[in-house]
Amino acid sequence: MRKIFSLFSLFSLFSLLTIIFILNTFNSLAQTGKNQMAGSWLGTLEVGALHLRLVFNLSVNEKDSLTATLDSPDQGAKNIPLGKVIFTGDSLMIEAPLLSGRYDGRIVSDTEINGTWQQSGQKFPANLRKLPAQFTLNRPQEPKPPFPYRSEEVSVPNKKFNIYLSGTLTIPEGEGPFPAAVLITGSGAQNRDEELMGHKPFLVLADYLTRHGIAVLRYDDRGVGKSKGNYTTATSADLATDAEAAYLFLSGHKDINNSFIGLIGHSEGGLLSCMTASSNPGIAFVISLAGQGVKGEEILFRQQADIGRASGMSEAALMDARDINRQLYAVVKKEKDNLKAEKKVMETYLGILKKKRLSSREIDESMAQLSSSFNASVYPWFRYFLTADPATYWENVKCPVLALNGEKDLQVAADVNLPAIEKALKAGGNNNVTVKSFPQLNHLFQHCSTGLPAEYGKIEETISIEVLDTITRWIRSLK
Repeated sequence: MRKIFSLFSLFSLFSLLTIIFILNTFNSLAQTGKNQMAGSWLGTLEVGALHLRLVFNLSVNEKDSLTATLDSPDQGAKNIPLGKVIFTGDSLMIEAPLLSGRYDGRIVSDTEINGTWQQSGQKFPANLRKLPAQFTLNRPQEPKPPFPYRSEEVSVPNKKFNIYLSGTLTIPEGEGPFPAAVLITGSGAQNRDEELMGHKPFLVLADYLTRHGIAVLRYDDRGVGKSKGNYTTATSADLATDAEAAYLFLSGHKDINNSFIGLIGHSEGGLLSCMTASSNPGIAFVISLAGQGVKGEEILFRQQADIGRASGMSEAALMDARDINRQLYAVVKKEKDNLKAEKKVMETYLGILKKKRLSSREIDESMAQLSSSFNASVYPWFRYFLTADPATYWENVKCPVLALNGEKDLQVAADVNLPAIEKALKAGGNNNVTVKSFPQLNHLFQHCSTGLPAEYGKIEETISIEVLDTITRWIRSLK
């Protein structure tokens, strides 16, 4: 799902370490100076059930000054440029102007720093330890060359928008034509691998399918990578034309069986797949991976409640958040002029905050946060997402459909969306539908503990092998 809030804005960060200060160690470190500080420093920020890793990467530049970047592996953020770094005696200060934040630390030893991260007026304990090497994520499922199939870099024309989408087509070994699938990413501008939290789900899925005789086209979203166009202004309806363009491209490829081309969409991609299939009867199958069965507004309310509860929020706080969001969503839905809607949203939120009798500083910080993360630039997509009813599209999909969800999916709830998809398909006369939910799997179809998005990057598994096998066997059964 598309991220609405900026980095760290949703998280309060609490961790507590007991560190013994050894004077001799500090004296040795002070003598070593900046070079001893160079390297990667790892810390964990905690809030309730959430645990977010931060990595500060320090280096010495040609001017003999320390510079820094920040990684947040569990949020998929890497090499965020930081500001001024001040290292004096036993103290370290790192400014983060892009995040409106700052780190202040006291050096305990040459491998430990005890400090705090502060952002938007709040302070949180953040203790760091130096890593022996640069931080890397272990992704055992990510395929490595050489591959037992052909791979082509392709350019897909979308004539409706006069743009080209850049993608990769993987083709099995042997003599074609082959069955094929188009992979459609979820919300938010993503590359062809649907890369997030250090994972590349579509790379893993494409590799698995192609090794089992199914060609796969995956493409960068418009405005991402080498693809042309503007993602920011695109609605789901616009993005569905990109999926349609990919289908039409495969239909004319010499190595592809043009009567056996299907769509596989993840999250919002599931909505795009049914939108595309509803108006293209030649599509052979649709696979919805944690896709939408109900309107976006219902999905968001359920998502906010599920994630909030798993994060330790009280029922009173959840109800308050729901009421605030309901008021803001109502403005966006009613006012079609985006700039006017933005003004009304800000006025509405200001009125809500004033009723809570917050301090001027707290109000200013909350208003600035909303302005930076939920402004007029996202309203076209967001308005469509809130109001579009997937059922109207699923009812017109006549090809075989496989709908899958993880039972621990906190972003697109399985118990709401799977029945809605099945109901809509059957209401339209399509009984060729297979619905399955997987225990212990999250929104990315990883085995997990809580299902919280903060877990995604920590889990080494990219996609459950059971899900990969289910998808493959189902497609092959259609022959």
